[in-house]
Amino acid sequence: MQANNQKIVVLGTGGTIAGVSASANEGLAYKAAQRGIDDLLEVALGHQKHWPEALSDYQFDSEQVAQLDSKDMDFETWIHLAQRCEHWLAQSNVSGLVITHGTDTLEETAYFLSQVLSTAKPIVLTCAMRPANFKDADGPQNLRDAMLLAATTHEMGVCLVAAGEIHHSQYVQKVHPTRLNAFDSGETGMAGRVHNDRVEWLESFNSPKTTAKLRVSQLPPAAKWPWVEIVMNHVNASALHIEALVQAGVKGLVVAGTGNGSMSTKLKQSLELAQKAGVEVRLATRCNQGSVVPTENHIFDATGGLSPVKTRVALLLDMVSQLQSH
Repeated sequence: MQANNQKIVVLGTGGTIAGVSASANEGLAYKAAQRGIDDLLEVALGHQKHWPEALSDYQFDSEQVAQLDSKDMDFETWIHLAQRCEHWLAQSNVSGLVITHGTDTLEETAYFLSQVLSTAKPIVLTCAMRPANFKDADGPQNLRDAMLLAATTHEMGVCLVAAGEIHHSQYVQKVHPTRLNAFDSGETGMAGRVHNDRVEWLESFNSPKTTAKLRVSQLPPAAKWPWVEIVMNHVNASALHIEALVQAGVKGLVVAGTGNGSMSTKLKQSLELAQKAGVEVRLATRCNQGSVVPTENHIFDATGGLSPVKTRVALLLDMVSQLQSH
């Protein structure tokens, strides 16, 4: 039982969970990031008559960190969010954090936070696939589940809960554009479930040991972050865009290779030239499951098990770290 001064802090960043549509019957055409976190929290707290016993001794606080559609998420907002997380996590009476976020780039934000925050306290992201005023909005239950998870979880790192499914930041990806359970963790599978106000962990899940690459205080201003892009191998892949990116000053490239990181001869040759010109190159696979297994045919480093977008985050932070060391 927690002391009655312990609290869960809910940080709002916008997204569909805060979105509004023209009518309660419209679930797909809406404007994201319209309702404040206090409004969302009020609805979630009153969502059901019976309050979970695990939450009965907690107080709740909230802060509107940002208000945007997650397709427009940027480095400046990431830095600010990480700073506010660090601020609240340092408070002795804060047991955990919940972050509301849009679904489109949630996996990138979750992975980023896992790489810059070192804490035993839970950091739980949640979201929605339907706007706040939809007749069957999924946001209130997701937010309620996230608060329950934050109150009962320790040493889990950064995770996501949505549609009753718990996913770890290391593995989670958005895999469907419209369904309520839009996230998946590939071969690893989900970490657990929230059902009837109970958190159930799957015995098959082993939480990965993640170590922060940087401290929040080491993050430079967003304008000083390196420029890193993602390119993909596909049938008749051209190398012209790589040449244009190098000429324009790109500092890092992630290639989403086919299969086990393969790429066309043209693409490979262009990336080799980019690397010789000083561009950092990382390899990932465009496959939704599995990871690149290095062989003698691979000439670029692979970031084991990470999707292309998370490989980009990893490369960004590696390059930021290198900048800080000089």
